[in-house]
Amino acid sequence: LRLVDGGSACAGRVEILHQGSWGTICDDSWDLSDAHVVCRQLGCGEALNATVSAHFGEGSDRIWLDDLKCTGKESHIWKCPSRGWGQHDCRHKEDAGVICSECLLWTVSPSLSRFNLDFLKLRMVSEDQECAGWLEVFYNGTWGSVCHSLMADITLSIICRQLGCGDSGTLNSSIVPREGSRLRWVDRIQCQKTDSFLWQCPSDPWRHNSCSSKEEAYISCADKEKLRLRGGDTMCSGRMEVWHKGSWGTVCDDSWSLAEAEVVCQQLGCGSALEALQEAAFGPGNGSIWLDEVQCMGRESSLWDCAAEPWGQNNCKHEEDAGVRCSG
Repeated sequence: LRLVDGGSACAGRVEILHQGSWGTICDDSWDLSDAHVVCRQLGCGEALNATVSAHFGEGSDRIWLDDLKCTGKESHIWKCPSRGWGQHDCRHKEDAGVICSECLLWTVSPSLSRFNLDFLKLRMVSEDQECAGWLEVFYNGTWGSVCHSLMADITLSIICRQLGCGDSGTLNSSIVPREGSRLRWVDRIQCQKTDSFLWQCPSDPWRHNSCSSKEEAYISCADKEKLRLRGGDTMCSGRMEVWHKGSWGTVCDDSWSLAEAEVVCQQLGCGSALEALQEAAFGPGNGSIWLDEVQCMGRESSLWDCAAEPWGQNNCKHEEDAGVRCSG
């Protein structure tokens, strides 16, 4: 079994070797249960999406399987019920594919960047707060909530960092449960220190109803200056923006170098700095320019630990907005 043309060993068109030749799977009845089996068989984590209509391009040669009906628990894709080897009514424009959670650990090619943006989505749902609310994830094309069982400090920290909301967070267990019906995608998330994104963390299998409404996670991230990247092709590249006094603003590129970019990348859990970009490389921002003449050693734990002009004092325009590109 292999995945082809997805820019990662864990995303692409599904192909199977049978009777000495590689062939594809038709997308009739193709869904997340089938994709889960593929991802697990390849050691690629959980399925984030079951793609259809030759999403990763058309294969060639044989179409080996059609009308797969996996339960999601099979150890190998060929153990799932199907029409039988080589039996189908399809063309290669119906080739099936998958995007697995582990694809986000690989260096993602430009062909996958648009999927990356979708499948890294997290949000806090609240009436008036950006960094506190009901945690929701975007999975298989739909927003749904997250359950709070076994959610430890390291998991909350990774969630808050991924949202650009500081380095720590707390669960609010006293809040009244939300009304209405919605998907509750995942429970028992147990992140480790080596994880950078929620998708990397071990959890129970993703399904439609992982817990009751009383167990949905309401999280409050630490109320401190916040950091995010905007305008890039992944969540670990883009224009630098910081939250101060109730609004997002940019950072001027005066004195901006790899040392400052390294602190930003580490603070966001995005690995090491590859580039420190100047002159609004990711497009000009708007609103305030909050920081100027930022000067880091490169070893600081937070951008706020670096020397800089006082908040809001600068001689810059948004054409000088600073940006970074990180390895994560």
